Amino acid sequence: MAKSIAILGSTGSIGTQTLDVVRQHPDRFSVFMISANNNADLLIEQARAFRVPHVVICNPAKFSQVRDALPEADVRLGIDAACELVQDPSVDVVVAAMVGFSGLRPTLAAIEASKTIALANKETLVAAGSIVMGAAAKYKAHIYPVDSEHSAIFQCLLGAQGNKFSRIHLTASGGPFRTWEKSRIASATKNEALKHPNWDMGAKITIDSATMMNKGFEVIEAAWLFGADASEINVVVHPESVIHSMVEFADGAVIAQLGCPDMRLPIQLAMAYPERLPLEGKRLSFSEMRALTFEAPDLEKFPCLGLAFDAMKRGGNIPCAMNAANEAAVAAYLQDKIRFYDIPDTVSRVMDGVNFVAEPTLEDIFRTNELAYGMARV
Repeated sequence: MAKSIAILGSTGSIGTQTLDVVRQHPDRFSVFMISANNNADLLIEQARAFRVPHVVICNPAKFSQVRDALPEADVRLGIDAACELVQDPSVDVVVAAMVGFSGLRPTLAAIEASKTIALANKETLVAAGSIVMGAAAKYKAHIYPVDSEHSAIFQCLLGAQGNKFSRIHLTASGGPFRTWEKSRIASATKNEALKHPNWDMGAKITIDSATMMNKGFEVIEAAWLFGADASEINVVVHPESVIHSMVEFADGAVIAQLGCPDMRLPIQLAMAYPERLPLEGKRLSFSEMRALTFEAPDLEKFPCLGLAFDAMKRGGNIPCAMNAANEAAVAAYLQDKIRFYDIPDTVSRVMDGVNFVAEPTLEDIFRTNELAYGMARV
């Protein structure tokens, strides 16, 4: 039986690669719903190509365009529509690929309907990890990670036969500025920051990679997904992006997951689990591999990573405030309103200025997100 897939954020990098996986396995997957915020043209193209019966556009200004172009589809407007559709009984897997905090509500809606979640939206766990994981336990929803690093950890733990890890080693490419001096990074333009050496991603996550905030998010996400403390997570820079992460055990043994940089692999595994399906693409050639190198992250050049560890240790609503401030600051940087190091400066200021809530409710999380975003907005 083919699995019915709902894709939140189908026009982004993860969404388009999800559809490529579906294209390779039309007998295993069908697309029930797709959604987008602004990219109406690509959304329409996707709906036609995959004969998608339900389509959601979140920008009201684009609704009539999408509705008129897809007369045979059920075209709806807004997040509420996405929340309703992911709970449809016919949906098997929800690919949560929306960017930023906006992915929280529909992801929670899918969890409350006991769906399997292929989670690519790391901000969901950063902002509301206790709420999301509590809901997943309550409604018996399975969450499988799509981030290459967390998928790697998941795969390593499958081989551990229940043995507890002693440390998680999260690998990081180091981004486009790994070898730059701090003085040069300070004047980096958005075009320079958007040139990631290994991965093809959307603008926001690419800037987060350049600041290493993305790796900080992944630290917090790993803590929630795998029940790890901050002291049990180590970040190591690995420029080749061949080892996607490693897990160390009490006896000192380390299990690593390797592969070519291709997000379709963790996407497909999350959708098809526990099966491994064939996937067209490049394969590792060990005879051509000259070196695998590693180094510690430079927290002076990339203070966002340190801010994420601090937010995780402080807990409560602080990670949510950090995420909101980062979203606002990255948006300003992409609009050429601020400089590169204004991003961590803004995040730090908001983290210190927001009212602390030790055990936030969902209402507290939404309030914190709104207030922190407002504090950071330029």
